Amino acid sequence: MTAAPTPRPPPESVADLITRARALAGRSVSELAADLGARVPPDQRRAKGFVGQLLERALGATAGSSDRPDFEALGVELKTIPVDGTGRPRESTFVCTIPMSEIAEVDWEQSRVYRKLAHVLFVPIESAPDLPLGARRIGGPVEWRPDEAQERDLRADWDELAGLVGRGDVESVTAHLGRYLQVRPKAAHSRIRGRAPEAEGGWLETVPRGFYLRATFTEAILRAALAPSMIT
Repeated sequence: MTAAPTPRPPPESVADLITRARALAGRSVSELAADLGARVPPDQRRAKGFVGQLLERALGATAGSSDRPDFEALGVELKTIPVDGTGRPRESTFVCTIPMSEIAEVDWEQSRVYRKLAHVLFVPIESAPDLPLGARRIGGPVEWRPDEAQERDLRADWDELAGLVGRGDVESVTAHLGRYLQVRPKAAHSRIRGRAPEAEGGWLETVPRGFYLRATFTEAILRAALAPSMIT
């Protein structure tokens, strides 16, 4: 991004945040970028994370790249979801990186996943493959908190996946495991390495991983809250 005006101040309440997000619905990425003095990347392959960062600035997010919710004072996380013309998510949604060296010592309630998913503002983004990034429109926001059944299922997935990583079985964890939560590599390229525990008690070098929500899970959330068209 190019130099830009001072970002918006943090929202004063959840209602303020939602009002701001609704005001962006229907606008294009290029329109919002122009408002913020940002340049839309010409190469979409290098634009990963651009729209999310744009919305964070427009809405007054404060957490940056930390593992705290994007709107710290409100405890709300912002998640953008690329959707097709029918409103179906086109990919899984990144939740957080996995602290592999310490995950064996963390319970569900103290986990990054729990903090990130306790209260989420999902924002669909029009994302047909042949649609230029700047022409893609922002959809209506969906405020979400996991209900009892959803949290139970997410916790079960986390217990299974975090347990495998913590016991030293990280290399056996594939994206096929987990009903709603899955583990996938999270690195710019395969040469990046992090440390993970080995079953024998030592450490191994491996590609960093992250927790992701399956597209089927986020689709159900959007369908329950929005009309068939996710873009207003």
